[in-house]
Amino acid sequence: IDAIHVKVRDGQVANRPIYIALAVTTEGNRDILGLWAGDGGEGAKYWQQVLAEIRNRGVEDVLMLVCDGLKGLPDAVGNVWPATIVQTCIVHLMRNSFRYAARQDWDAISRALRPVYQAATVEQAEERFLEFGEQWGAKYPAIVRLWENAWAEFVPFLQFDREIRRIV
Repeated sequence: IDAIHVKVRDGQVANRPIYIALAVTTEGNRDILGLWAGDGGEGAKYWQQVLAEIRNRGVEDVLMLVCDGLKGLPDAVGNVWPATIVQTCIVHLMRNSFRYAARQDWDAISRALRPVYQAATVEQAEERFLEFGEQWGAKYPAIVRLWENAWAEFVPFLQFDREIRRIV
């Protein structure tokens, strides 16, 4: 799930979030579950309404929900589907990391973080993250804090095989 912000003309032009829910079935088919136009900023409360609507339309079980790390979203998902694994999107996590770094360091930071999200186990990911922190923590402590704060929602996909992780 994610939201994009688009300019909408409704009497006047304003930025509005468009909430998008995409599903990948066990057979590998992708289905768009819906698009919703919000009226304010992206928020977990609105996402909970969207997820409840999806559940009410017949989606009974969600193995994993990949999202952008919005505060409160894991709780909203848990209220709708308690057994669902909430996974922070690696692309969003990387993009957010670059916000705190100088442009000339983006490639090096990307190379340094790759072993973290490509680790075979949670323990290996922790070791690679400690190495990243030693290398970049003094220059970019905000990136280290970002990953530490997202860690609980970052590591769930590490329990799956590499082939499944590519799909996720």
